[in-house]
Parts: sequence; structure tokens; C-alpha cells
Amino acid sequence: MELLKNKVAMVTGGTRGIGFAVVKRFLENGASVAVCGSRQETVDKALAKLKEENPDWQVIGMCPDLQNPQEMEQAVAQVKEAFGRLDIMVNNAGISARDRFLDYKPEDFKKIMDLNVNAVFVCAQAAARVMAEQGGGVILNTSSMVSLYGQQAGVGYPASKFAVNGITKSLARELGRNNIRVNAVAPGVTRTDMVAALPEEMVARLAATIPLGRVGEPEEVANAFLFLASDLASYVTGEVLSVDGACMN
Repeated sequence: MELLKNKVAMVTGGTRGIGFAVVKRFLENGASVAVCGSRQETVDKALAKLKEENPDWQVIGMCPDLQNPQEMEQAVAQVKEAFGRLDIMVNNAGISARDRFLDYKPEDFKKIMDLNVNAVFVCAQAAARVMAEQGGGVILNTSSMVSLYGQQAGVGYPASKFAVNGITKSLARELGRNNIRVNAVAPGVTRTDMVAALPEEMVARLAATIPLGRVGEPEEVANAFLFLASDLASYVTGEVLSVDGACMN
């Protein structure tokens, strides 16, 4: 069964890692997808990989400035021109850092907040305006397990994800009247490029802190996005769904 048949989605940070897994899972379930990346080179590479797997998938790529309202309005308009509507907006783009607080530079803190928070606001607003006009839609945000527990260094990242949770819960209350559901997914330690590059002994130590005994796979996180985007979650809004193997570190 194709859970997203005839739906149109837009995924920021969709060229690799969790974002790419979300794009692929959506396409496998019948959606048409616009992949957003930071550079045209990475967008083209992702599109080529997807088309190689299935040339019939309806997928386009773009690299708008996610913090620029005008560019995001144009990007959403481009999606509408290509596919006729926009049903699902996935705000997945983000950056992290592990700087110690006493050495944390204000400009680095601002950089994280700009992409992880301000861009979510801009992208969600551009999508919500279209969704309100067409009678509804779904906005999904990528949070993190550190939004619930914090982390030992790099305060900007958990702070930004706490903000994402607040945006999610607040927009769910405000946009429900427009038939727009808003949820977030909070991944734990996931085998992205960053984790894959770690020494195996370090990955093993991370896995030892997780009750399920292993790190997560991007596809497992993508399954959570798929559920929340689909009609199976038609009465779910304002939730932050943890996908972390019950990790509390």
C-alpha cells in the first residue's frame, strides 16, 4: 500500500542522511518530492542517485536560501508549478556543534539558531500559506533527543531543538483550524555519515548506552516521518516522536 499516493512533499536537507532516507521513503510510497539542499552539486548528485534507482519517481531538486522568505515563497511556487500543490513540508536541514560553553563564540551560536530555528519558521510559514489555501497539509520538523535531555557541550544545538519543539507544539494549536497537522521527529544516535565515520569502538560505546543495543538507521527514522505524514496519523498533531531506542544520554 502506498501511504502517500498522490501527495506532494518538500524536504529540506534532503540530499543525505536522514533527509535523503525520508525522500526515498516518501517516493517509495507514491509521493512526488522536491529535494532541497544547500548546494546545486549535492542536489544533482541526490537526484541522480534516486533516478538511477527508479527513473519513474517524480522528484525535482532545488537549493533555495531557507532563511530568505522571498526565496522560500518562490521555491514553494516552483513545487506547485511542477506538481500542482504542496501537501507535506519536512523541515530537516540543520547543523550542530560541540563547542564548550566557555569557548562558545556568539557568532557560532547565531549560525546554529539561524538555520535550525529561523529557517524552520520561514519554511513552515511559506508552506502553511499554501496549505491553508488548499484546505490542509502536514508540517514535520526534525528535532533531536538532546531537545529532551540536553547535551554536555555545544549548547546551541539542544537550544535550537528545544525551540523546534516549541514551534511544533505552538503551530499545531494555531494551524489546526486550517486542517494543518504539525509534528516533529526526535532522532537519537543514527548511522548518518557523521556516525559512520567514527571508529567502530566509539560506535560500540554509544550503542552500549542504548537499551536496544545498537544505533538507529536513517530508514528507521524515515519510517516515523512516513507515519506522521500519512493519513494513519490523521489525528496526531503537536507531538514530538522520539526515535532513539530509549537512549537517555
